[in-house]
Amino acid sequence: MSEPDKFEDDLLYALTRTGEGFRPGQADLVAGGYRRGRGRWRRRSTAAVVGGAAALALVGTGAVYLGFPGARDAGTVRAASAPAATAGGDGATASATPTSVKSSAPVVITGDEVVATFQALLPKGQVSDAKGHGTDENKGMYADANLVFDDGQGRSLMGLSIQKHRPKDVQPQTCPTDLKLASLDSCAVTVLPDGSKLMLTQGYEYPDHRATTKEWRASVARPDGGLIGLSEWNSPQEKDAPDSRPNPPLTPDQLKAVVTDPSWNRVVAALRFDGVDTEAIDPGLSLQDRESVLTGLLPAGVTVTDRRSRDLRADFELAGGGRTGTLTLTVENWAKAPDDRPGPEAYQGAETLPDGTRLLARGAAAKVPKGVQVVDAMRPDGVEVLVTLVSKGDPLLTEAQLRAVATSPQWTPKK
Repeated sequence: MSEPDKFEDDLLYALTRTGEGFRPGQADLVAGGYRRGRGRWRRRSTAAVVGGAAALALVGTGAVYLGFPGARDAGTVRAASAPAATAGGDGATASATPTSVKSSAPVVITGDEVVATFQALLPKGQVSDAKGHGTDENKGMYADANLVFDDGQGRSLMGLSIQKHRPKDVQPQTCPTDLKLASLDSCAVTVLPDGSKLMLTQGYEYPDHRATTKEWRASVARPDGGLIGLSEWNSPQEKDAPDSRPNPPLTPDQLKAVVTDPSWNRVVAALRFDGVDTEAIDPGLSLQDRESVLTGLLPAGVTVTDRRSRDLRADFELAGGGRTGTLTLTVENWAKAPDDRPGPEAYQGAETLPDGTRLLARGAAAKVPKGVQVVDAMRPDGVEVLVTLVSKGDPLLTEAQLRAVATSPQWTPKK
């Protein structure tokens, strides 16, 4: 599957999961899923990442369910000598991670070292098809390891990912309110002694259960911004392979032991922060500023009935003509962070307007659920406006009206 196709599928899935059982106030999550999916695709394209499926933000039932790269197209790599591991494969709980990791000099962690550390934390068994990426690749923004593990009961694909976010940017570890809708048998979030939040889930690779492949996952969000996730399947491939065993091999306690092991501290310390510093691209527009501009751009008869904001997003409840919807507006000033600005790859297939604005519109003509519309405009001056509308019933606004909102020159940064 090509990168653009994979991005389309990830976006469609995130939007679909949000659309099911939609309640007012969730359009900001749709926008978040779109942006995270596109951002990951952009980083993978520009960094020429080989293997590791893009992490998908599963948005649904009022919660953000974070995924981590699995293992796809993994090759074979020579494992370097593993550092001393303190978490074995006997299911014992590992030591808690520290609240901060400091390094006096840049440390380079190779993909071989990540694989070796991962392998040392597994119980006895055979490992094959191992591949890893270290901090010496992909601008040092993440590390991962993918391998196939066999404890004698059947081969299992495993994928581990390590990222580091600014603590304020770490998404909450929250279980969905409806496990069935999220295709999970179980979900639990635990706060560890050091303040880390551990999430354990047992679910399935396919939400529609067209196959019985299971995916069990552990993820820990640390106070220092470290985000470590581990997924395992009861199959030697993430998709399109028959099950090799009834359940994945590691128990929830063993998954926890791997992701919380202190062996990962030096990897987290060596990583650059992933994602963009929202303060750097903040245009300085208050919620009132945004509402003032938006109300002037809405068609006659459509009014704002409620509003709220979070980070760079503003969420507006709209009503008009007996219809209602939630419009999420995100304005970002990439001129202040040119190195992180979305590149041409993020706008493949976009329309170029006479003023040079790149415009992507996704609605009824695209592969998105009924009632969901997304318009994304990137101006030549670096100002990006993302407008997402989730309507209940017939669309509250036309695509042309949403385009007018996204491309308006009135979105002028104040800082």
